[in-house]
Amino acid sequence: MPVPFEALIPLGIIVSMIGVTGTLLNYTKRIRHEGKPPRISLDTWDTQMMERDRRLTGSAHRQSSNPIAPKEFSTNSVWY
Repeated sequence: MPVPFEALIPLGIIVSMIGVTGTLLNYTKRIRHEGKPPRISLDTWDTQMMERDRRLTGSAHRQSSNPIAPKEFSTNSVWY
């Protein structure tokens, strides 16, 4: 029984499109999170720390190693 080679072309297209879609999805998620992998299963502590990082650095995904907070942090509060 011969192998139907004409069926391998659409199969190759489908498999390559799935690979391209997965790669682009991973790339867009990493770009959105500034090159870091996306955070999953966030609890209250993680959410509060992301808000703190956003107020300190301007981005929820960057962290500061400076032990002294900038002067703007004293007036930049989550309590309005």
